[in-house]
This record gives sequence, C-alpha cells and structure tokens, in this order.
Amino acid sequence: MNAAQLPPVAPEVTATLVEGLSPRLRKRLDAAVTKLAARPTHRDGDTTTIEVDDETELRLHAPGGVVAKAEDITCGCLLAPACVHRAAAACAAPAADLAPEPAEQATPEAPGPASGTAPAAVGPGAARALGLNVAPTSGPDAATGVAADAAPGRAPNTAPDAATPHETASPDQRAAADALWSAGAAVLEAGVDGAGAVTQSALLRAAHTARLRHLPRAAGAALSVVTLLRAARSGNPSYRTAELVTALAELLGTAHRVGTASGAELAAVRGRVRRPYSPDGSLRLYGLFTEPVVTDSGHGGVRTWVAGADGRLFTVGDVAPGGAGRALGVADRAVRLGDSALTHRELGRAGLAVSGATVSPDGRLGAGKAVKAVTARGAAWTEPPLAALWGTPPAEQAARALRSTSRYADPDGTGSDLLFLDVELLGAIREPGGACLLAQCEGGVRVRLTVADDDPALAHRDNLALLAAAPGTRLRIIGRLIPATHPRLTLLACTHPTGEGTVDLGLDRLRRADLPDPSAPAHFAPPQPAGPGGPSPLYLLERRVEQTVPAGRAALGLLSDVTAETRRIRRGGLPTAAALLTALCASAAQRDRDLFGRLLPADTDGFAAYWLAAARYTAAVSESLCAAAWNGTEGDQVAVPPVPVHDVAG
Repeated sequence: MNAAQLPPVAPEVTATLVEGLSPRLRKRLDAAVTKLAARPTHRDGDTTTIEVDDETELRLHAPGGVVAKAEDITCGCLLAPACVHRAAAACAAPAADLAPEPAEQATPEAPGPASGTAPAAVGPGAARALGLNVAPTSGPDAATGVAADAAPGRAPNTAPDAATPHETASPDQRAAADALWSAGAAVLEAGVDGAGAVTQSALLRAAHTARLRHLPRAAGAALSVVTLLRAARSGNPSYRTAELVTALAELLGTAHRVGTASGAELAAVRGRVRRPYSPDGSLRLYGLFTEPVVTDSGHGGVRTWVAGADGRLFTVGDVAPGGAGRALGVADRAVRLGDSALTHRELGRAGLAVSGATVSPDGRLGAGKAVKAVTARGAAWTEPPLAALWGTPPAEQAARALRSTSRYADPDGTGSDLLFLDVELLGAIREPGGACLLAQCEGGVRVRLTVADDDPALAHRDNLALLAAAPGTRLRIIGRLIPATHPRLTLLACTHPTGEGTVDLGLDRLRRADLPDPSAPAHFAPPQPAGPGGPSPLYLLERRVEQTVPAGRAALGLLSDVTAETRRIRRGGLPTAAALLTALCASAAQRDRDLFGRLLPADTDGFAAYWLAAARYTAAVSESLCAAAWNGTEGDQVAVPPVPVHDVAG
C-alpha cells in the first residue's frame, strides 16, 4: 500500500483515534502502521478498502475526498471499534491540508488544491512555496490533500486577516501556541526515529486546536512537520533533513511569537487560511518565458512568467499529477485565461490584454469567469517595458530575491526570487556535485549557473553543456537565486546565442549549430580561488542543528568537548555562533538528579529554545553571506550583528 492510495484524513480524526487507544495498543501502533502499509488496497468511489488479513477489511469513507469523522473509518475485526487498525490507517494516510486555495485557481482536471504554509515533503508543498498551482486529480495525492473547507465538520474560515495596533493574542490562542511548542519540542527530544505515530498525533491535535483558535500559520507548520516526519520514517528518497529543520524552526518560532506579538506582527504570526485574490482591473502583460515544473511526488506542468507595463511579475500555471511527460505536453496547451488561444510556450513570447484581472499577493493570475483576456503584441527583452528588468544592479536584485526566499520571513507573498542579468560566459567549472557554468555579470561578479532540473526528459542539462562550449558569448539571462556563500542561480531562460529570440532552457533544445563555434568542445574555466577569508565556519553549528533532527537531543548530549569547534568559529568572526554551539550542547547534556540520585526529566523546553535560536541564527548568517557575495565581497569576513542566545523569536 502506498500512502498516496489512501484519502487524506483530517488531523483531528487521527488525533482522536490515537488518543482513544489503550497504552498497550499505543506501543503497538508504529508496528501496525508498517504492517498495514504492506497490505493490498483498492478504491471504489468514495470508499477505500484495506485488506487487513484474509477475513478482515478496513474501510475509509471519504465523502468529498477527505475522511472528516472518526466514524468514517471502520474495521471488521473483533476488537473494533477499539482496535489498533483504525488508528493505524489514519496514521498511514496523508494529513488533510488545513488551508484550501480559492476555487478559481483550480485547473480543469480537478477541484482546487490545498495551500497555505503546510508544504508537502515530497513535492506539492515545495511547488506551492514556488507559487505553483498544484491540482489533484480524482484520488487525492498523498502530499496534496484536499480542500478542508469542503469537508463536513471543518472550521469555517473566520480568521481575521489584520489586527488593531495594540491587539495581542487571546488566552485561548496563547494556550494553543503553548501546545504547539510542547509538541514541537517533543519531536526535537525524540528525533525522527522516536517521533512515531503517537508523537505525530500530538502535533495533529495541536494543529487542529490552533486552526480553531485562528492560528493557521502555526497549524500549517505543524502539518508540515508531520508530513516530513512520515516521509523520513518511510525512507522517501525525496526527503531532506534541511526541510524538516526549517519546518520545525518555523513551528517553534511561530508558536513562540504568538505570546509576544501585537498589531501588524500578530497578524503576520497568525497568518491566513486562504491566499486572497484581489481585483486588479485591466492589465497589459508581456511574456517572459515558460518553465517546466516536475515535483518529487510525480506532479508535472508548467509556469509561464509575464510582466506588466509597470514591471510587476505575474504567473500563469498548470501543474497536476503527471511528471515530466505532462510538463512537456502542457507547454503546448492553451493557457486557460479568458478567451486567449495562446499556448504556454507562445505566451512566454507574446502578450495579453486582460480585463477583470484577479491577482494573489505572490503574483498568480486568477482564472475566474469574470476574467477576460485577448492576445496582444509581446515585447523583446531589449524593448520596454521588459528591458527595465535588466536595469537593476545584480546586488539589489539579489537582496530583493533573498527577502522573497528567506526561510523564516513573514509570508506576505510579495517579491520574486528571479534575477535578470547580462552575463559573459566563461566556461564550466568542476564542483563536488558535478559541473556548472561560470559567468561574469556587472561589476565583475562571477556567478555559477546550474540546471533547474536534472530530469533527462527536460532540456536543462543538455543546454547547459552546450553553452559551456561557447566561452565569451554574451547573453541576457533569467535565473532563480540559490542562497549560497557565492553567487549562484538556476538558469531558466536566455537570449539565443545567435541573438535572435529567446530560449526556454527547460523546454527548447539548443543545437551545436546555434553556437558561435559549433566545433568547440566544452570549455572549463580555471578553478576559482577562495576569498581572503576562506570558507565560513558556520557549517560547524549548522551540522549540529541538523544532527538533532534525526537523532534527537541525546545525540548532542553524547558529544565530547566542542571547544575546538567553538574556537574555530570564533576565529572566523562569529562569536555568537560559538556561544550558541556551546549553549546548545550544554543544554542537550544537562540532566539533573533528585535527592535520591535519580535522573529527572530533561528540560525539553530549554533545549528547544537553544536549538531554535541556533537554527534561526544560521539562516540569518547564511543570508548575510549570500548578500555579501553578490556585492562583490565573496569569501571576505562578513560582519554579522550579534543575536542574544535567548532571542528565539528571530
């Protein structure tokens, strides 16, 4: 059985079933989940059946696509309804997302997807973080979920979007935030290996309570942690520890800030249940490029970027289950926006005149019935208004993109992570993970250009290899910022090497005949020396932060003396990082004893506070190093303002 075969289950349903188990059955729950995953499953309409054994069947009834009540999970065994099978099925199924998208953003294949702050570990959540329109087909995907408001028994969307200047969180909201903090701290205490179904159910219960108390941002973060924990424990190849670090830090940081925020900060901490689409009148749009989108969960499609006459960026997307094959096919389908007959490829080079437009804060164009759009003339990248996008200095563009991609920024949905650069190609350079293309842009800044997707069905890698054979070629490019200690982009589109037209590097394939010297082999640029300051020792703290997540607090508690590491960090000009590492490891190892010499419970809250401070600090320093690199100070010592160890709010 694959989790994707099961319908999403409401978080409160899973929590209720787990809480109803006896202590003996709770100990058997993780084994029951694993055993149930190996059993055959089939679906008939709204009902999914799991064959527990030759004589017993377990049924999940999902009217509207989601299991919304505990009674919707039934088992035929003798111990039902108090058996472990019902809870195991709920824990094996994906958690239903709490924050649905507006209906107008749905693609025709299926109802609108879920969104919000709950990223899926294996693709759709990451796609939503990029502003994609991920739409499930019949039979919801494991990581996609369904529209929560469509399910009976769910809380209506009554959360306020704004707060008065002096408004603070209510006692109920503080209590819900405290429960989220405790559940997140328990995950850090146990680590991935110890955070089984019981620990996850506590997170789901806290998420449900937070949703009812109008804290959708924190609730979504809790669901993200659960989804990532399940991916990690199931051995999903797309799982990344860094993603769980970010999700846990978002959960703990948001829960902490609920009790201290007020006014506009409180509104940001509470978040939004829905991503609002607001009317934007009439728009004159000019196509920029189209990028294929392929997620780890098997979703595929495209996203077309367009710019308004005032330079604002907008997107039109079409992503649904289907992988790379669907991405290539959708590129030649008509854009579903008004009466336009343009395909996505064509829109990337043409224009649109739109009336009655609706736009989300992150620039996605709504496709409601009132929207009217007709084809119009496009503009070359060297013509106004598009030419102005390349007129901003690279350092300013990188700073704007960093604000958009910051891991813990308040989700206002504004900004873009795209950079528009004029570069000269220098050739390929070898890196530990393979080769990338080195280019030089304004101010002498050298930027590494990498492929956006390694899927062989897409054209990214072949095109990058061909461009490496054309050193000295000058191109106008569009890339997506990769936060790193050196300037780095994923290359998405460029002007054609011959100077005629543009190339969507994931969809269009360059040929050797397109190069200035078709016979030239790939050119490797000289190795790039490290700057005078050398590599940052920040990784010494980062690896301890990441080490905690899979192994738990005890892993750091068993460390020997970290004096050598802290000394090296201080020499690198990061005294706060050194203090954080010392405090983190000391907190992990601290275990007090009572009067009889027995060990007392560990201070999970104190350890979680130090871990959160370290996680947020490393993210802030990494972003500072990235910004410094784009300012032409790559490798130099970067002054980072000290952050108090106790300041876990970030």
